Amino acid sequence: MNFIDELTWRGMIHTMMPGTDQQLNKEMTTAYLGIDPTADSLHIGHLVGVMMLKHLQRAGHKPIALIGGATGMIGDPSMKSQERKLIDEDTLRHNQEAIKRQLAKFLDFDSDAPNAAVMVNNYDWMKEFSFLGFIRDVGKHITVNYMMAKDSVKKRLSGESREGMSFTEFSYQLLQGYDFLHLYKTYNCRLQLGGSDQWGNMTTGTEMIRRICGEENVYALTCPLITKADGGKFGKTESGNVWLDPRYTSPYKFYQFWLNVSDADADKYIKIFTSLSREEIDTLIAEQAADPGLRPLQKRLAKEITTMVHSAADYEAAVEASQILFGKGTSDALRSLDEQTLLDVFAGVPTFEVSRDDIAAGIKLADLLVDKAPVFPSKGELRKLAQGGGVSINKEKIADAYAPADASMLLDDRYILVQKGKKNYFLLIAK
Repeated sequence: MNFIDELTWRGMIHTMMPGTDQQLNKEMTTAYLGIDPTADSLHIGHLVGVMMLKHLQRAGHKPIALIGGATGMIGDPSMKSQERKLIDEDTLRHNQEAIKRQLAKFLDFDSDAPNAAVMVNNYDWMKEFSFLGFIRDVGKHITVNYMMAKDSVKKRLSGESREGMSFTEFSYQLLQGYDFLHLYKTYNCRLQLGGSDQWGNMTTGTEMIRRICGEENVYALTCPLITKADGGKFGKTESGNVWLDPRYTSPYKFYQFWLNVSDADADKYIKIFTSLSREEIDTLIAEQAADPGLRPLQKRLAKEITTMVHSAADYEAAVEASQILFGKGTSDALRSLDEQTLLDVFAGVPTFEVSRDDIAAGIKLADLLVDKAPVFPSKGELRKLAQGGGVSINKEKIADAYAPADASMLLDDRYILVQKGKKNYFLLIAK
């Protein structure tokens, strides 16, 4: 597998320094990607870079995942209009460990292969520097003129931000440049990978190596920033980022995000976010063109990435949960949902609070669903619909509108799902 060819057909190359492909063809090459540890989970915006590392390792090269512990304490000014809040060391260390666990699903860190992945934290070498030592040994090699010419600096100084730019952020490119220098010296790392907004910082690294070590054969390669076909921001939903950690985005919501992307986006994302072969993807694209209603691209994309980030079991559970919403799931499937998935599946349906004591006392369903929770406007309508098979409690049809409720009906010991007709759901919450 040729790394550059693979990224090219997948649409994952934005800018590449001349000679990068020759270096990769010449020998096993070590390359690194920086990851900002400002949270204890990656979100799907990080996945493009992570997939670059995955493809790099598949092509026989050695990936380094660099956690920006030191640079994360400062904040990268690239394409930002405001300075970010700083993070303390304890938080950074916690975030680093959480991120490594997530990366281990994409990269081989543990084998004895020569191209096994490595994780490093730039805080481990930056913490030894004094301010005087850094400006003497590193800063003197890069001119202010060179640093001022970077787009990330010029935009902040051109009046787009009222706050201007602190010296802390101005120095960021020197720190990222030194990362590359350190990894070059320590691991013979010759390639830096990143998003297109990082190009200025990345080229500072190659320039630093050239000036300090006299080495010309170091390179930078960027991927495009991912956008949606409609121009909207990729990875953002009404509730915020789509995270890889199930504490922040449940596997069901994660699966639904990919399942619901547009046809145009699915065509692009399946190349970027999966390891499927070109032939498999071409077949899926042809199937989509022949019958778009079947959505084979979205279904396969959602399957591949949910399985990769979470597990095959989580993917199966997400599919089953989706079927419950659309009328195909069983009562057993409903009862198998954890509380968060249940709430995610039925987010947005009308909810009513009811008394746990009423349910324990065996309140009649007609009283519960008309008087206590106005799911039905009248007991007559409830009785008529129930007799016709149009009312379900927890996915089980009820024929007797006056049957008693009881505690066994409670899902996760507090919810009752009522279905009126095929598509109208209501969630009762016992308190």
